[in-house]
Parts: sequence; C-alpha cells; structure tokens
Amino acid sequence: MTMTRRAALAGAAVLPLAGLPGPPPAQTPWQFATPNPDGNIHTRNIREFVAEVERATGGRVAIQLHTNASLLPMAQIKRGVQQGQVQLGEILLSAYGNEDPFFELDSIPQLCRTYDDARRLMNLTRAFIEERFNRQGLSLLYMVPWPPSGFYTNFPVESLESLRGTRFRTFNAMTNRFATLIGATPTLVQAAEVPQAFATGVVNAMVTSAATGVDSSAWDFSRIFTPVGFTFTKNAVMVNRRAFQALSAADQEAIRTAARNAEERGWRMSEEAMTAAQATLAQRGMTIAQPSAALLAGMDRISEIMVNEWLARAGEEGQRIINAYRARS
Repeated sequence: MTMTRRAALAGAAVLPLAGLPGPPPAQTPWQFATPNPDGNIHTRNIREFVAEVERATGGRVAIQLHTNASLLPMAQIKRGVQQGQVQLGEILLSAYGNEDPFFELDSIPQLCRTYDDARRLMNLTRAFIEERFNRQGLSLLYMVPWPPSGFYTNFPVESLESLRGTRFRTFNAMTNRFATLIGATPTLVQAAEVPQAFATGVVNAMVTSAATGVDSSAWDFSRIFTPVGFTFTKNAVMVNRRAFQALSAADQEAIRTAARNAEERGWRMSEEAMTAAQATLAQRGMTIAQPSAALLAGMDRISEIMVNEWLARAGEEGQRIINAYRARS
C-alpha cells in the first residue's frame, strides 16, 4: 500500500513525541495557615513536614505555607480549614476550649510537670480529640507542645500574691480563669500583639513559654522570667477531611507518615527549645529567677481548683482520663 503524503507527514509529527516524557503529575494545590512567625519551632517543623509531603507525593500535593497569621489570624484558622478556605491549619488547641473541654485539658496549670507527663496525657486524649475533629469535618494530623511556660514581669514573683492586681495577658479560657483566680485582671492578647500590649500598658504581666518570649523580644518590655512549668499546651495541625479524602490512598498515607515524623521531630525540637530559649532570654539581659516554694505551692492549689472545674465540664469521660493519667503519675 502506498502511503499518502498527508499520512506520512502526520506520522512524522507523532514519532518524535514518543521518546519525550509525559506531562507532569496533576498537582493538588493546598494552602496552609499558621499564626506563628518564621523562626518559631512549630513553623520550622511545619516547613520540614511540607517538604516531606511534596517529596513523598512526587509533587502531586503542593503546599503553600502562610506564616505569622498573614493569611488568617489564629482565631479564624480552624473555621477556615473546616470551610475549605484553606486545606491545612495550625492552631493552639486550648484556644478552642469553649467548643469542647478536651481541647483545653493541657492548659490546666501544673497538671503536667515533664515532657513525659505531657506525652502521656496526649496519648490518653488523642482518640477523643480525633473523634471531635472528625465530627467537624477535620482530620488531626499531629500535635506538638510548646516548651513549658513561666511568668514575665518587671518585679520578682515570690508568690501568687505578687501577681494580684496586675493586668495579666491571657491567650485562652484557662489562662483567663487562672488570672481571675489569682486576683489579676485578665486581658486576651494574641502573641503577635504582646509587645504593643506591654508598651501601651494594656498588660504588665503574662505567662507564656520562653520560646514565645524570644519570638516577641520580651527583653524589650520585661526584666524577669520565672519558669514554673505551668503548662505544656499543644499546637495541633489539621487537614480538611474532604480535601484529604479526595487524594489517592498512597498520597493519604504519605501525609500520615510525614505527620508522624513531624510529631516526633516537633517534640524533640520543643524540648531543645526550652533550654535554648531561656538561654537567649538571659543573654539578652533578662533575669531567670528560680520559683520559690511558696510560689509552687500556690500553683498547686490553683491547679487542683482548675482540675475540679474541668471535670465538672468534661463529665465521666473526663474523669476516666484524669484517673488514668494520675494512676501512673
């Protein structure tokens, strides 16, 4: 059979394409919102998580990270993930205690004294948090604690009485309640607004981690840091369930694996940051004051009040968690 000129030309046009690579894999562009600044331990951990997800999925899941509340303020991130405005988000879990008491258990002062305690409490409560997220159209990916907290003041804190009458910066319902119980005036201030709040006299004392103190350049407005442990509050990273389930099974598992790695890495980073951040505060001229026996005794007293108040809200499930936690304390 004689090939026509038109057919020969068509064949010649196709042949060179046979040796070329196919089109790149279709990308799923995701947005990730976090309230924390770039240098923060949680943000650095997230960047490694994002890189691992993109490698493991061969670029099929491409994630754009928005730090320092540049896309959504923290108060709007959870709702943004639920509604699909963003696919991934990081929140301070205890900031949502008004939705469910299990979200704020880790912010009861002195309930956890060590990282081992904090990990045990997380493991006991994980299934409850996952179940509550699932009902809200979310999937929990991982949780990482902040380094333990201390008081930032311009005066020595020898006992809780020293904080009576202060304008006390709070960041969730539990710190708000703590301030009320010690006779301070609670004032809700997001981390990014702390320096301005101190500079304008809106607050003159706060309790937060040494890491947040470094993030906010606390040495510019505070002279003394008194580490008391206080809490190991956790950040939670979550994903919109519908977006997650739209991925292939392989890509879902890749994200789960990256999340498990991020959780383990994040706990190590948190513990390392505890010492490093306190050293930075000292290098910048702040006094690191050792808590007195009277201060710690007062903290224990307030802690027991807040545990009992939490149990009244959490019911039988909460009592089982506290019993299981204290059985091995």
